[in-house]
Amino acid sequence: MGYKIAVAGKGGTGKTTLTGLLIDYLVKKGSGPILAVDADANANLNEVLGTDIEETIGQIKEDVNKKSLSGDNFPGGMMKADYLKYKLNASVTEGDGYDLIVMGRSQGPGCYCYVNGILKAQVDSLSGNYDYIVVDNEAGMEHLSRKLIDPIDTLFLISDCSRRGIQAVGRIKQLVAELKLTVGQIFLIVNRAPEGKLNSGIKEEIKKQELDLVGVVPMDQMVYQFDSDGKALVELPEDSSCRKALNEILSKIQFEN
Repeated sequence: MGYKIAVAGKGGTGKTTLTGLLIDYLVKKGSGPILAVDADANANLNEVLGTDIEETIGQIKEDVNKKSLSGDNFPGGMMKADYLKYKLNASVTEGDGYDLIVMGRSQGPGCYCYVNGILKAQVDSLSGNYDYIVVDNEAGMEHLSRKLIDPIDTLFLISDCSRRGIQAVGRIKQLVAELKLTVGQIFLIVNRAPEGKLNSGIKEEIKKQELDLVGVVPMDQMVYQFDSDGKALVELPEDSSCRKALNEILSKIQFEN
């Protein structure tokens, strides 16, 4: 099985940005093959990576269900299960040094339990083909509670430099313990810190939540500019403050079983 990295945290903290740059870091190190998983119903990891996707798992689920309910024959005389498997395998998008699968969302009301179940089965079936699996979880704790990947070798908790953000990732760490998930190492990264510094109140909250702070990523105007211009964030120059700080953090971590 590949080395499993999960990224989780409160919404709006730049979690997906850092996940994309983490994948880019592993690619440039020559690690791989890498499977990138966007496990967010509101998917946008592909935009950070600069990769176009044809179908999400949510869209595939809708397509298969519509064909089944309407009584249409599946292509090539396939049965429903075979057609679903075919479509899921075709949904793996080849990127620059990685493959990507995207959960996406179903249409209409209802929870994402079924789509998440399909995603979990797909990740399980593919994981043996990759040296690294990197999962960008949705904001909050849903995918950890559903055990999308278990065990997890490294879990990154992403927060902004707010007390609420630190408390949110503290609750995620507590959930990991309550669910008795097997996690090798858990690290906190504080993102978007003014001048890359934390004040005493935030440091106190990190200590209170018993979080292992591995590094701080500064607020980077270049990230904002790239995002505003619709540019893939993996195209950030090597000297951008965000990329430099994250690369320094990742260089301190052993990504090996």
